[in-house]
Parts: sequence; structure tokens; C-alpha cells
Amino acid sequence: MKTVTLVELTAFSRIIPLATAYLKSYATKDPEISAGFQLDIYDAPVTEDRHAVLAELTNRQSDVYALSCYVWNMELVRWVVDRLHGRFPDARFILGGPQVMHQARGYVRPDQENILVCDGEGERTFHHYLRELLTDEPDFTKVPGVSFWRDGELISTPKPERIKDLTEIPSPFTAGYFEKGKYTFAILESNRGCPYNCGFCFWGAATNSKVNRFETQRVLDDITWMSENEFTTIFLADANWGMAPRDVEFTRHMVDCGKRTGYPMMVSMNAAKNKPDRVAEITRILVNGGLLTSQPISLQSMDTEVLRLIDRSNIRAETYTALQRTLREEKISSYIEMIWPLPGESTTTFKDGMTELCRSRADTILVYPQLLLHNTPICENREALGIQVRRVPDEVAEAEVVVGTNWVTEEEYHQGVWLYYAVQALYNLRGLYFLANHLDRTGQLAFGDLFTAAVEFFKSRTQDSEICSFLAESVAGLGNYYLLNAGRLAHEILHFRRAEFDRLLAEFVRSQDFWRDDRARATFELDLLARPYIYREDPVLPDYPFEQITVAPQGRASFRVTAPEAATALLAELDLSGQPVDGPVVLRHPPHRKLAYLRHRPLEDNLSYCQGMTLHLRQMLPEWTPLRPAAVG
Repeated sequence: MKTVTLVELTAFSRIIPLATAYLKSYATKDPEISAGFQLDIYDAPVTEDRHAVLAELTNRQSDVYALSCYVWNMELVRWVVDRLHGRFPDARFILGGPQVMHQARGYVRPDQENILVCDGEGERTFHHYLRELLTDEPDFTKVPGVSFWRDGELISTPKPERIKDLTEIPSPFTAGYFEKGKYTFAILESNRGCPYNCGFCFWGAATNSKVNRFETQRVLDDITWMSENEFTTIFLADANWGMAPRDVEFTRHMVDCGKRTGYPMMVSMNAAKNKPDRVAEITRILVNGGLLTSQPISLQSMDTEVLRLIDRSNIRAETYTALQRTLREEKISSYIEMIWPLPGESTTTFKDGMTELCRSRADTILVYPQLLLHNTPICENREALGIQVRRVPDEVAEAEVVVGTNWVTEEEYHQGVWLYYAVQALYNLRGLYFLANHLDRTGQLAFGDLFTAAVEFFKSRTQDSEICSFLAESVAGLGNYYLLNAGRLAHEILHFRRAEFDRLLAEFVRSQDFWRDDRARATFELDLLARPYIYREDPVLPDYPFEQITVAPQGRASFRVTAPEAATALLAELDLSGQPVDGPVVLRHPPHRKLAYLRHRPLEDNLSYCQGMTLHLRQMLPEWTPLRPAAVG
């Protein structure tokens, strides 16, 4: 028998290698392939020592190596393939995945005729590839959907039709491919495809807007298997969870399984774009079942021209507004997802978008860097759009961050990133949350203008402030690409350098014209007290001369606060659901659902925890309790 090693270098540890498992389950239902090949899966996180990965794959001395290629592992895959190819020049290699599809010229040299690239959905192509290897003289022109070099010519064969009935792919879960206890993160697909064709995304472009589904009972059985095999987290890989009515049934089944076995403990999803009522129902089911504590809402931009340029104008903005309002009313955390800089977006429209989101009372605003992904409409039109990129300095990933367009210079790109760090620090993490709302509502300074002023202040302090130095290094070094970057900022300003951040904020506000307003001073003092603690720890009264409000400790985790009417009215609207306040309030920083700082664990473990907590704002926020109810006429 010939040996085949399917290689999946995953984004993080303990997540199932689903892509390679699908390839194996589809191929081995063919008796001739089962008789002619021994297929084994090798998976490791990209954080694994690369020499150990190479040594393991070398020791296998396989006849065929099949590797899954993504933006987060492509540099590592290149490194591994180059060395395996040099060691085993007669072995066969096939590369697949969104990073290499239709990109053979950039990844395979003309002399590497034994390396093929899969140009579409992998299962059928891989099956045909293995069948061709069973022949005495393989002819890869007979394999649909591949590119390869032959006699100096790059040959690409026509792609096969996508699999319409996904049940053709046997379940790798119930087939026993995943060793119990080895993995804690499961990936669930109930369908493939996306009805949208957003310019920055590979999903819709790859599937021509067609959505194909797995059979309902198959999905239910897979969920049951994940639960009974104690997977703590299920990632829902569908592009639009909640698009189909049956997604509600699947969601209820996950909750029911969790109640019966204790697993899963968490569910993560990409919500449907135009189904706010169904998504709200699904979110409610998950929250009530204890499996979800925050809901992502993908906007990408607030500018209509940007949305038109990226072919996203068919997704209604009011859909998101309605969903966000529903979640807020039910006290369910949510976070808005944006991308900077998309085609058509300028620093002005970006800043105005931040202002609009803050005015809509978004819980948390996340801004992702725009990655130039292969096979997307933006990538195909990069010259016309003036796309300029910088490669992320990374030995594992092959990420290119867009730092310039026809609408944004690289200097303006940096200014936009600075602006977002100000949004993170002052709005998401509540550095100046009450003050920002007061200034915007009174017409003194719009949210975006306050963030812009803060940016200039932070830039002026990079030499004598560790926090500002970190921000400057992150902007210059594409730090916002890295997952733990936001966790690091939260760790710094909510814990490790909390007192330094208090001083920075005080210096900043005192330098602004609005400081003459006593109401602004009062709301700033509320912010100093109310900025959340991200770890389980006793709160400390800030080292600040409170003048507008009166503060007295009350127990280990609480303060008694008396504030002017204007400040308490704002507090009542923003954090007490409109409940009127007449007199003192008790501010309590709750310890529940927080971890203590993990002193004996690597810093990265703490940053990972902080990263997750930034998406679950309502788990961090303090609790306000009026000491006596207001008189209601």
C-alpha cells in the first residue's frame, strides 16, 4: 500500500483538523482507494516547533503529502514543503486551501512537477488524484480542478462541480477520526457557501453565491457526537448561521446536549446577515443555555459608498441596528465588527463611522485590519483600487495587510489605526465612556473628535509612557494583526498599568477646552471609578482628587457614590436602562465570571483570557444600585 499523510497545521492547538478529515472520509469510501492507500492525518498548531513538525513528517517517509494551506500557516507550509521535497524528490505533493487556489505560479516552481495545487473544493479533486496515482503512468490532466507544471508549461484542468448533496461526505466524527481527549474545539458545518459576494471575502467568490447543505439528521448526529465526546467549544463554520429556519433546531439541540452531558460549554458563530429576528432568537437560546455570552454583528463599514464598492450594499444596515438594540435591551453582550481600510473608506468616513456606532450605543467595536486575501474581488482588482500592502513580519503566516488605497495613504492608514486604539481604550474599555457621551450629547465634541484629540495626546507621550509606547509600536509594526494585541491593551490599562492610565487620562482631559465644564469633570470622575476590572481583584480607589462627586468605600468591592444630577441622569440612561436615580448609588465591581490573574502561567495565557473578555463587556461592567428609589409621579 502507498502511504498518504494529510497535513493540517491549525491556527491554534486542540482544534480538530476538519479539512483533512473530510478529504480522508470522502476518499476512503472508494474501495479501491481504501485497498491501495493508507491515509493518516497529521495535525499540529502553527505554534509547534517547526523542526519537530518537519522531523515527524520526514520520519513518515510518505509516498504522498497533502497539505492544507491558509493565510495563517502558509509561510510554515512553504518551509515544510521545500524541505520535504528536497529530502523525498520522488514523493508526490498536493496543496489545497484558499491561500493556494488558482495561485500555483506563486507557490510551485516549474521544476517541481510532482507538486500539484487543488483549485477548488477538495474532496472530489483529491479522490480523482488518488485514483490517478493508482495507475502505472498517472496523467494529471485527467484530474479535475488542479494546476501543475509539465515541461515548463503550467497546466490547469477544469474544476469539477461542487458537491450539492454534502451527505456524500461521510461524517469524520461518527467515523471515529478524532481521538477522544486530544481535541477540545470542534468545527461544525451544516452547509457550504454564501449568498453574498463581499469584496474582501473569499467565501462567496469561491462558491458563486450557492449554498449547499448537509442533511439535517447528519448535523444533529454530529452535534450529539461532539457533546458525548466532551468538546468544550463548537465553532459554527457556516457563513450565515440563522439563515435557515433549521438553524434554530440545531441551536436548541446544542443546548439540550449541553444540559445532558455538560458539553459544549461555548458556541461561536457567524450570524446571518439579513435575519435579525432569527439571529436574536438563536442568541437568546444560547445565552439562556449558558453557551454564548456575546454576539458578533458584522458591519465592516458605515459608509454606503464603501458598502457599494465591496458589493455589500444588499445587506441592510437597519438589520444590524435592530439586532443590536434587541440584544442591548435583553442585556446580552454584542460586538460590532469593522474593517479598516476598505476601498472607498477615508479617514473622515472612518471617523464618522466610529461616531455613529458610539451614538448607537454599540457595546464593543472591533476593527480588523484588511487582509489582501487571494481569490477575492478586491485582490483581483487591486491595481484599479490602488491597493498597497505590507507583509506581516511572521515566520508562520503569509498575511498581507492593506496599508493604502486610492482613498487612503499609508500615513492616513496609520492615523486610522491610531484612532481605533483610542476607540478601544476610551470607549470599549470605558476609559472615557461617560465623558464621551456627555460631550457628544451636549454638542461640545463628537465622539470621533474626542478620539482624534486623544490620539494626538497619546502620540506626544510615547517617550515617557509605557502604554503610549506600546500603542506606537503596535501601529508601526502591524500589531493589530495579532490576535492577542487587544488582550495586551486590556491587560495593561485595566490591570497592570491601571494607575498609569488614570494619570494619562487626567492629564489629557485637563488639557482640553471642555475641562471648564463642571459636568464634564463629574462624568470623568465617574469614568475613573467605573472603568471595569478584567481580573478578579479588589478595586482600588483611584489616586485622584475627586471634586465633583463624593466617593466612600463600602465593603471590599463597592463604593458609595454621590454625583450631580446631570451625571446621574447620564448614568441612569446608559447603565441602568433608564431607571431614574435620586440620591446616592452603590458602585460594585463584581468578581463573578472573572479569573484571578494567572501568576504562575505564561503571560500569553493571561492575554488570551483578556482578549476573550473584551468581547464579553457585560461580564466586566460594574453594577450600579440606587440607594433609594426615585419618586415616580
